[in-house]
Amino acid sequence: MPRPFDPEEVLCQPLMAMLATVDGDGAPRNAPVWFDWDGAVLSMLGNRGGSSVKRIEAEPRVAVEIVQYDNPGGVLRHLGLRGRAEISPMDPDLFRRLLHRYLGPEPEWNRWFVDTIARIDDPDGRLIRMRPESIFTNDVSYFRTGPEFATATKDTP
Repeated sequence: MPRPFDPEEVLCQPLMAMLATVDGDGAPRNAPVWFDWDGAVLSMLGNRGGSSVKRIEAEPRVAVEIVQYDNPGGVLRHLGLRGRAEISPMDPDLFRRLLHRYLGPEPEWNRWFVDTIARIDDPDGRLIRMRPESIFTNDVSYFRTGPEFATATKDTP
């Protein structure tokens, strides 16, 4: 009964993604990340000294999982992306777009967070960029409304 959906429906939302990497001993590691999707590449924030960046430099295979979940509304969508990631210098304009996506318009930003934690112009800032080699979607949004899907629109049953 689960069904696929258009990944753009989830990728356009300011949701948390889970970035999975592989440690040197082969153990999986997960990290919650903010992301930007440009239609072809998923970009996530990193830092030159960060553990995710170091693991990707050693082993570029990654997985990213994004879940759209609304318990009262009955929505549960899972989006999985697999591929190889690359590390690149931070793009301050992309970083600002991410902050706007997750924090709202700039006047609403917590200046302490932006200046102390985010540090847009930090020379150690890095982008983790992944062009998905495979994409998996699964909409199981029927746990409150079944057999109908809570995510049904005029165009979908």
